[in-house]
Amino acid sequence: MKRFLFGLICCVLVHSAFAQIHVIPKPTQVLTAKGAWTLKAKTKIGAPADATWQHVAGMLAAQLGKATGNAAQVAKGKGDITLVTSSDASLGEEGYRLLSTPKGVTIQAQTAKGAFYGVQTLLQMLPVEIFSDKPVAGVKWTVPYATIKDVPRYAYRGLMLDVCRHFMPIEFVKKYIDLIALHKQNQFHWHLTDDQGWRIEIKKYPELKTISSKRKETMKGHYRDQKFDGTPYEGFYTQEEIKEVIKYAGDRFVNVIPEIEMPGHALAALAAYPQLGNNPDKIYQVGTKWGVYDDVFMPREETFKFLEDVLTEVIDLFPSKYIHIGGDECPKLQWKESRFAQDLIKKEGLKDEHGLQSYVIKRVDKFITSKGRRMIGWDEILEGGLSPNATVMSWRGTEGGIAAAKERHDVIMTPGGFCYLDHYQADAKTQPVAFGGFTDLAKSYSFEPTPAELSAEEGKHILGVQGNVWTEYMKTPEYVQYMVWPRATALAEVGWTSKEGRNFEDFSKRLEIHKKRLDFLGVNYFGAPINSQFEYVWPEKK
Repeated sequence: MKRFLFGLICCVLVHSAFAQIHVIPKPTQVLTAKGAWTLKAKTKIGAPADATWQHVAGMLAAQLGKATGNAAQVAKGKGDITLVTSSDASLGEEGYRLLSTPKGVTIQAQTAKGAFYGVQTLLQMLPVEIFSDKPVAGVKWTVPYATIKDVPRYAYRGLMLDVCRHFMPIEFVKKYIDLIALHKQNQFHWHLTDDQGWRIEIKKYPELKTISSKRKETMKGHYRDQKFDGTPYEGFYTQEEIKEVIKYAGDRFVNVIPEIEMPGHALAALAAYPQLGNNPDKIYQVGTKWGVYDDVFMPREETFKFLEDVLTEVIDLFPSKYIHIGGDECPKLQWKESRFAQDLIKKEGLKDEHGLQSYVIKRVDKFITSKGRRMIGWDEILEGGLSPNATVMSWRGTEGGIAAAKERHDVIMTPGGFCYLDHYQADAKTQPVAFGGFTDLAKSYSFEPTPAELSAEEGKHILGVQGNVWTEYMKTPEYVQYMVWPRATALAEVGWTSKEGRNFEDFSKRLEIHKKRLDFLGVNYFGAPINSQFEYVWPEKK
């Protein structure tokens, strides 16, 4: 009966609670009381002796110290702010309970990861200046009295970044991960290879970095303009840099999923290793135009050896259980014209070129599975028959995801109309060049990842939601930020908060406070100033 009454009170007070607590994503249950606890001059943060829990406490202490100017002490056991393990199974791996009382703040969780998300909520309950990277004077550092229980709706909450069209420096990739973690997302999908550039060092194939990572020029303006800047462009990440990013993300409980494109989007690789294409004598060049090229991998044994060698190094680098192999937008023209491909279709008893694509994907899936990992592909991998262990990323609407879930395959929902953050978010006449389409904040927020067409059992295969960031027109980190946030903030709430708990008007009110946090973090979100040449100007930290 007590539990029932507590739940009822939470439901009744949740709207009034958020007049004071502007947390994003919106927590599951919130109960507030009058008053607030004040940080001490030397706040003690207690946590279990386990190294991961101590790490979470240390991250909190570091941020408190930077913003307040007062060093916080980390200790084992109890503190003014205490992180503590909980036996409450309902919290799961990522849930937490936060209690702010006159005695201090306690964050209960089953895992250090759950405690980390509790810390993100605690930081958002403090004044927005807590996100400053230097001491801010004149702030009363208080935490409203509250009891919060919070558990995410979906296990997979991701954000993708394409670094092939425009390369992004390591420091920005880290900042991207910081913002993923702040919004309680847990997956960073790193799109590393494509027609316009190969961005990851593969030691067995050194020409991927000396040839495939470079293009002679880049399109400028819209694709329809067919204009080029005449300037060579290059960039790749060494394996040591990859390890650095993986470690950085892991410290923030973010999993890094690498994407190595196949069998299409292969032109950059073919520029270095033409023997893997349809015409070994052809001189391939790394793509300078956006869009899709007819040049694809030819499924010879030599090609499979190359792909397996590359994936072996990738798997050795990335601890992620998921390995993304693309599988999208693979033109079939060269396979139709190739005697080898047609003979292979007959030999393997395949129906057509779509069946040949399925043959390639299934072989790659078998290899990845043999390494103890799971394959993700864009929804084109459904064509010709889905590989048995594949997870589908549904981007061409939700239909592919629905079909895959009905076949009992796991699905990540990322339909372009809601989740593609390269679309315009305001009148195109007022904005710098973008890919096209229109997806504003309200539309992203309105997305429902679990389609009504699915039964309850089928719906369990919808793992979550992801925002995608394709950088054809995003030349700089500032531009990426302008296009991604706050739409990615909306998608973070879609992934974390229950369908019943979401309300766009309420979200918009909380977002106005959240933007002030983004100001302190130096995020050039949509709404930040641009000049008359559509060049981006970093907002002043308020």
